[in-house]
Amino acid sequence: MANPPGMIDPRIFESLQSKIDEDAEVRDQIREVLQSLDRQGRTAQSILSRAHSTPAAHLQAVIQSAEAAIKDEVESIGKLANITSNSPYYKYNNMWTRDVQNVVFSVLFCGWLGGVGESGVATEPGKLFTIEEVGKILNVPVNLKDRDAFHITIEEYLQSLITLIEELSRLAINSVTLGDYQRPLQISQFVKDIHAGFQILNLKNDSLRRRSDSIKYNVKKIEDIVYDLSLRNLVPKAEPTAP
Repeated sequence: MANPPGMIDPRIFESLQSKIDEDAEVRDQIREVLQSLDRQGRTAQSILSRAHSTPAAHLQAVIQSAEAAIKDEVESIGKLANITSNSPYYKYNNMWTRDVQNVVFSVLFCGWLGGVGESGVATEPGKLFTIEEVGKILNVPVNLKDRDAFHITIEEYLQSLITLIEELSRLAINSVTLGDYQRPLQISQFVKDIHAGFQILNLKNDSLRRRSDSIKYNVKKIEDIVYDLSLRNLVPKAEPTAP
């Protein structure tokens, strides 16, 4: 039956309510996964924090425990990708971007310590996983341009990389406390290389640009540690090259 002239068809709002209910259901499903991911993230980072009090020679147990925790995170990332597969990526991504950054950081830090990469083979300590390697480890695409689906963005990767630098700055100090005078040198070179890479970037994201400014302060902090070790003759001197 047609509506009288001037009357609005109530089915318009019934349809809108149906869409609102669908959106609310998706958000509830995302929140449920993110609750698990948050717990798993805190577990992984708690395990990785042991690196600050564990000598390098005994780090393997920490790495193996961290890898097991990261596997749980990978499973949750997969669930998140499935839930959001039928929705526009940027409709919900603000809900999970912080948790995803934490996962990427755990992968980067574990990899730097010598953890297992996407090939299942232990990597050399001091390695930096590329965004593509992180995507393979998490079993999700990265920096998608050709389709609308869950993925790891460049911004999330760079934010996680800055967090890694902050963590390595702490590790440099704690390594000295443990009597490991070689690791600060390794960290110093690594962070300097990352800093040089960031200087190439023309960052448009305001939050990312502000955070990237902190890298130079961490570089200086680590340089001070290495300088102090050098003054105390606690690092090996470079051998002169033959003429």
